[in-house]
Amino acid sequence: MAVALGVMMVGLDGTVVSIANPYIARSLHGSLTDLQWVTNAYLLVLAVLLIPMGYLGDRFGRRLVFLIGVAGFAVMSLSVGLIGSMGGVIVFRALQGAFGAMLMPNSLAIIRNTFPPEKLNHAVGIWGGATAISVAGGPIVGGLLVEHVSWESVFYVNVPVGLVALVIGMLLLRESRVEETRRFDTVGLGLLGAGLFGIVFGLIKASTWGWSDARTLGLLGGGVVVLVLFGLAETRVAQPLLPMRLFRHRSITFGSITVLLGFFAMFGVLFFVTLYLQNVHGYDAVEAGVHMLPLTAVFVVASPLGGVLNQRFGPRLVVPLGMALVGVGLVLLLSLQPESSYLHLWPSFVLVGMGVGMVIVASSDAIVANAPEDDAGVAGGLQSTALQLGGVLGTSILGSVLVTRVGSALVGALVHSGVPVSVAGRLQPATQLVAQGAVPHVPGAPAVLQQAIAAGSHHAFMTGLHVAILVAAIAAFVAAVLGLALQRSAASGRSATAVL
Repeated sequence: MAVALGVMMVGLDGTVVSIANPYIARSLHGSLTDLQWVTNAYLLVLAVLLIPMGYLGDRFGRRLVFLIGVAGFAVMSLSVGLIGSMGGVIVFRALQGAFGAMLMPNSLAIIRNTFPPEKLNHAVGIWGGATAISVAGGPIVGGLLVEHVSWESVFYVNVPVGLVALVIGMLLLRESRVEETRRFDTVGLGLLGAGLFGIVFGLIKASTWGWSDARTLGLLGGGVVVLVLFGLAETRVAQPLLPMRLFRHRSITFGSITVLLGFFAMFGVLFFVTLYLQNVHGYDAVEAGVHMLPLTAVFVVASPLGGVLNQRFGPRLVVPLGMALVGVGLVLLLSLQPESSYLHLWPSFVLVGMGVGMVIVASSDAIVANAPEDDAGVAGGLQSTALQLGGVLGTSILGSVLVTRVGSALVGALVHSGVPVSVAGRLQPATQLVAQGAVPHVPGAPAVLQQAIAAGSHHAFMTGLHVAILVAAIAAFVAAVLGLALQRSAASGRSATAVL
């Protein structure tokens, strides 16, 4: 219960903030850049610190680090609501990311060291279900709170949840740590942090600077080089931050790649389909959340189901099946049009929610349960890092694909919809707006012309959305093939000693 509540705090916070952003901007007079950093400061710190915080849990105690994370996350949530300035919100969001990094990897490590092998898959299924509940409830809870209470209440809700998790955790969780004394891998921590920072920050800024900009290429290329140096350095120290021996297990290696590709597909498309619901169909935040329920509610059911199937058949069946369901669900979305009814959406949502729910449990078991118990926290951090990087890659790369395609299709779509060529050409700079599903407004334009602009803009948006969905579907099918390399974990009763 304590672990589930802690994970729910992080999952809920990630989904409700997007709903609160417009209200934060109006209340604190924030710019678009400010709002981007409200999200990105949290994401950047979280992604960089996941593996180091798993390492700290292995060394100093998973229960201790987890409970510090719970308490700190609740306090930072309270501070976000009380600070009253845009800069303060960004700072405390970054600190939320640091404490969230304490929570996620150590929650999996606690499960790994608490439950016997025959119950591990069920426990991971409950962990995945808690994540799913927070994802499912986030948009609806956030929409209700910001519309009927205040945007600050979106963050305040973490305080009572954190308090309950803290009390239960102090009473019921047992401590576990690596018994031997480890030297702290300062060099490894520095290289890993610098490499992940370069890649994540580069991905975040790519949509603003452009993918071919020297700054973007420098950050991404530099991050990759530093991570290569990190891998080399870790093979030369006796007690590394991230033991390279973990990657000798093909299930850990391919499980991490599968998680990354799975969440690349899910979060990238989920973000833009939400824009479709709100800006093309005109739903408000609560209505959009309700319409997403077939995806998120099925996710709640699919996570424990994935645990049961993984216990019986192993990840080699569950992961490919789950990713294939995601791929098929995304392919169905390729027929989506601006006027499409909800009947065109919910079957895809069901398939994607079912697939991802199954994959997150089976892949988590493949990664964490195949790792030695002494490295459980690090393995949990690896799994969480792959998940977060998948989300960043999905929103960044698919966003760039969508914007590029919208830019090339916009003028033609406007002219095809009846907009004069001269007017259509002047609307080319509105590509970023149209890529969000919104419609540029032309002052003084007759109603007929504005309707034509709306039709052309929506057609251009759908053209970009279809290309982004196609890329995501390809990623899902690639992940399904890679899933065939996974093995049942040692904790599930079979040997996991096969290496690459």
